[in-house]
Amino acid sequence: MTYRRAVIPALVGGLLITLLLWWAGASEQALQLRGATSVFDIDSVSELRRWLAPWSYDPPTGSLSDGAAGGDTASAGAARYSELYGTAMQIRFVAVFVFFLAGALLLVHRIPPTQGRTPATLLAVWAWAPVAATLAVTVSAPWLIASGGHGSYRFLPQLAGVIASSGPVAVFAGLLTALATVLVARLTVKGAEPRPRQSVPARAARLAASAGTAVVALSVVILSYQSVAARIQTSFGGGGLLSEPGDLLRQWLLLGAWTGPATGPLGDWLLYRAADVLMLAVVWWTLRLLPGLLTRTTVPAMVVGAVCATVCGLLASQVLHMAIDDTVDVWGPVHLFSELGTGVPAALTFGILAGLAALVTLRSAGSRDTRESLGEGAAEVPR
Repeated sequence: MTYRRAVIPALVGGLLITLLLWWAGASEQALQLRGATSVFDIDSVSELRRWLAPWSYDPPTGSLSDGAAGGDTASAGAARYSELYGTAMQIRFVAVFVFFLAGALLLVHRIPPTQGRTPATLLAVWAWAPVAATLAVTVSAPWLIASGGHGSYRFLPQLAGVIASSGPVAVFAGLLTALATVLVARLTVKGAEPRPRQSVPARAARLAASAGTAVVALSVVILSYQSVAARIQTSFGGGGLLSEPGDLLRQWLLLGAWTGPATGPLGDWLLYRAADVLMLAVVWWTLRLLPGLLTRTTVPAMVVGAVCATVCGLLASQVLHMAIDDTVDVWGPVHLFSELGTGVPAALTFGILAGLAALVTLRSAGSRDTRESLGEGAAEVPR
């Protein structure tokens, strides 16, 4: 699919996810009504408000932008903070549109929904939605922190908290957006000449998938181990504005958290480790298929595809965690989805590295396979 055709579904998807997130943020006001607790229990209402708060134009309760006593000077200062919060939200929604548009345009162009690629396109666009939301939250975070009136205090931990706040809303909105984007892409691709799928040597594809999965496993198996994660978070001291950078590093480096079997029953430990195995299996299988799905294995396409593969693996592991979670009776059914979409910043970090590693391995292994096949063919030619 050409970029001219791909831009139409990408625009539709960008507008749709922006509207869905805006609508979700506007719905946060309804949860403040008195009758909300008669529909949901108190814990579920609090959890839903936490989900929707990052996309709400209403400043959080207790911030300086809510107003303060002290005369006209305090009121004018509160108004300025409120305007700054509004600016942060404007930047956030514009950024989520731009980031989703850019990623969806590349994905639909390189993985057009033809020749059996439609499920892959759908999953890739869906996985890109929480990535676009995370990037939008990150870009708008400085303005949002400043609107609270204490941006100079522990800025990096505050930044880490804001980045981690996009929540499950982006995952649910991304699913609806992916469905609409792929549907429009299917309509726009009609009449276009289908581009053939690439022929990738099986050995090269397996080696590339193994190299990319090894990069992701570095975060899942090594960096996410409790002692290593604690060292990452506490070994970087500091003071003032840039205090505690470990909180920020934890968001961008750790895809999970686990300890040795000595801290709990071995059966429970193995059950939770099965989620990590599932994640790595999904990443490996997706990276194994990715070169053959792409119309051309360019660096941006492999990097974005690897990021989507990592996010898909992350979501699969979180769904398995949901299946074995036994706290629904305590915290309510909404709490079951509370962890959905966490870890996307780290998935972005290691997805980029995994894509680069897979591409380098693919090209080196592919060229070696080509040389070997040419050598064998030359040996068969009679003199």
